[in-house]
Amino acid sequence: MPEIQKVLPKYLQIAGHIRDQIVRGDLSPGDEVPSERELAARWSVARPTAARALESLRVQGLVESRQGSGTYVRASQSAPRARERYERGRDLGTMYGATESVEFLATDIVAGADHVVEALQLPAGSDVIRRTRLLRGEGGKPIELSTSWFAPDLAEQAPRLLYPERLLGGTGKYIAEVTGRESEYARDQVAARLATADERRVLELPRPAAVLVYRLTAYDSSDLPIQFDDATYPSDRWAFRQEYPLAR
Repeated sequence: MPEIQKVLPKYLQIAGHIRDQIVRGDLSPGDEVPSERELAARWSVARPTAARALESLRVQGLVESRQGSGTYVRASQSAPRARERYERGRDLGTMYGATESVEFLATDIVAGADHVVEALQLPAGSDVIRRTRLLRGEGGKPIELSTSWFAPDLAEQAPRLLYPERLLGGTGKYIAEVTGRESEYARDQVAARLATADERRVLELPRPAAVLVYRLTAYDSSDLPIQFDDATYPSDRWAFRQEYPLAR
């Protein structure tokens, strides 16, 4: 008999939806989140269920209640993962939040490291396109060092990959527009390690410092890789949250 997938309680579904909005940057620190009454109406649930969803967000440290005013987003310690950035680019036309700034450190063609050419399914020693960005949050604090890697033949088909500028909707949307290859699904990996000397310098970290490394590969409908992303986060930004059922 097939196993029945356990569904999260409604209050966690609501809390997860709001959490994703916060992590993606759709809701910025200081923004007011929907009230219990608004959530109850929007999700067709009772007020106590809506209240429990907001309490779940408070326990996670994502929101705070202000007496007689409402519930507001706190300064988040979670950095958006590549998945959240892709979703934000698709839904809002930008992969970055209102409080984030982007500095391009490199847009060029270089010899690909072994793990990069392997992820892109290229021959060993191949050149690759590199787009490296430093993201800063509120107060100009570095929050993410990320690089997107592409096969070198895209230099002619998608030349703006080599421009140090933001692309509306992200690189995936741009590549789809100029080549017809759309990202159908992605596979990611997460690991922690010590920061390199360059990462400590760019992210303004002490020595030694731990970082979280998040790698994502986007594939087309033929299961061929389009893009490989490699993002590094300071230790105070690596609180990625997810809820899932444990009871059978």
